[in-house]
Amino acid sequence: MTYRIGNASGFYGDRFDAVREMLEGGPLDVLTGDYLAELTMLILGRDLMKDPTKGYAKTFLRQLEGSLGTAVDRGVKIVANAGGLNPAGLATAIRELADRLGIAVKVAHVEGDDVRSKFDGFLTANAYLGCWGIVEALNQGADIVVTGRVTDASLIVGPAAAHYGWARDDWDALAGATVAGHVIECGAQATGGNFAFFTEIPDLLHAGFPIAEIEADGSAVITKHAGTGGAVTTETVTAQLLYEIGGPDYLGPDVVSRFDTINLAQAGPDRVGITGVKGTPPPPDVKVCLNKLGGFRNAMTFVLCGLDVEAKADLVKRQLTERIGSDGVTWSLGTVAHDEPATEESASALLHVTIKDADGKRSGRAFSQAAVELALASYPGFHATTPPGDATPFGVFSAAFLPQQAIAHTVVLPDGRRVEVTPPAQTAPAAEAKSVEPDGEPGATPKFRIGERFGARSGDKGGDANLGVWARTDEDYEWLTQTLSSARLKELLPELKDLFVERYPLPNLRAVNFVVRGLLGDGVAASTRFDPQAKALGEWLRSVEVSV
Repeated sequence: MTYRIGNASGFYGDRFDAVREMLEGGPLDVLTGDYLAELTMLILGRDLMKDPTKGYAKTFLRQLEGSLGTAVDRGVKIVANAGGLNPAGLATAIRELADRLGIAVKVAHVEGDDVRSKFDGFLTANAYLGCWGIVEALNQGADIVVTGRVTDASLIVGPAAAHYGWARDDWDALAGATVAGHVIECGAQATGGNFAFFTEIPDLLHAGFPIAEIEADGSAVITKHAGTGGAVTTETVTAQLLYEIGGPDYLGPDVVSRFDTINLAQAGPDRVGITGVKGTPPPPDVKVCLNKLGGFRNAMTFVLCGLDVEAKADLVKRQLTERIGSDGVTWSLGTVAHDEPATEESASALLHVTIKDADGKRSGRAFSQAAVELALASYPGFHATTPPGDATPFGVFSAAFLPQQAIAHTVVLPDGRRVEVTPPAQTAPAAEAKSVEPDGEPGATPKFRIGERFGARSGDKGGDANLGVWARTDEDYEWLTQTLSSARLKELLPELKDLFVERYPLPNLRAVNFVVRGLLGDGVAASTRFDPQAKALGEWLRSVEVSV
């Protein structure tokens, strides 16, 4: 019998009412919530520094306050990584909430991802755990399972594996559920949110959240509750499959899922089938997300209106540099003034300046005061869009790896018993991802903007970015594979010209995924790029006109 797993959160700050909407909107067996990202771990780390009883996603607790009774009445299990850096603390808070509401509920939590003891000098250090702690908790009768850092897809794989009794080496089933989990983990991005062809999506005023109907063999149908906005199509699913990935082998602590084996098919209105996914044993090491405080930062944006934009920018750069120096300072000239502006805003360009230092002395009031003092002694029309302010701390992300055997993956059951989760008995070294460039000569085409014929989805992975491009027809996929090389991508997006770009075709999705190494520097929290998470990198590419 189909097992229905819905997701009600794609990040810490997603639509608050989604938990209630998903529980009340139709039948579910499990409701999941993804609250963690690399940046979120830094935020929770700073929370924990201020209050050792916190460090979890407080929003989740407030959502349960209004929906816990509904979940229990309807027999819906809840699995969420909202535990963040303190899953035990969140589990205790949920029990206290349930007692106050007079609701009997069994709560378990998963821990062991916190590996700060193995890394000196970091605010947070969390290994990406797999699904088997969740499986054990559900098998032992838990109604709610909260975790720290598990892979996002594990929130979905765990309930499916528990329900169907999958073995640790049921690679294809685990891989299929992982792919389904990857599709729904980011909430409404699977139902038309942030979709390249968004004008084709109905009722984005209130997009529904996605559901994966998972079968015993790991195949799945992606759908949503009836009557909700948005749409589930092969293209909305393709877009999400291309989000924040690398090569065709999608590495996880439990299984490697082969994204080049995914088959998608429209199975009805708002129903997309996922079949054929192959899995192989996981790598012997697990990824660890490391965050440390990198220093302090501050920023201002100057408006350059009218003529002589370059000269105006040069003047204010030289003036501010004379006062604060150039160390840790980044300048970026953004929007370019129109030739025949109809409004003052369209006649203006924006000059962004960011400063970072170790202790906040130069980046704090010294920076703000130096910028303000230029107000009557700089270029004509001087003004800024940002007020002067104090420096704020920023974090630096890095990744490390630990052997699976070095992780104390543990589930704490509702009765307090602790159960160790053994590492996988079978692992295999990850195959090296091989970048593939076109091997033929492109044919002649008229000029067109890429977005007229191709969709794109982009995002961040630490200091790297990915940019997935998909074609809507077989003919356009042929153009994509023959023409859009890594070198051509750098020509179209000049900000990438000095960076290493990898290229991975996915013919089964009519797509090509690019990985841009180092675009985001030390990660989202430290990036001074205009788009620090590379969320709009794909839309930039779609706006470019090309011809061959």
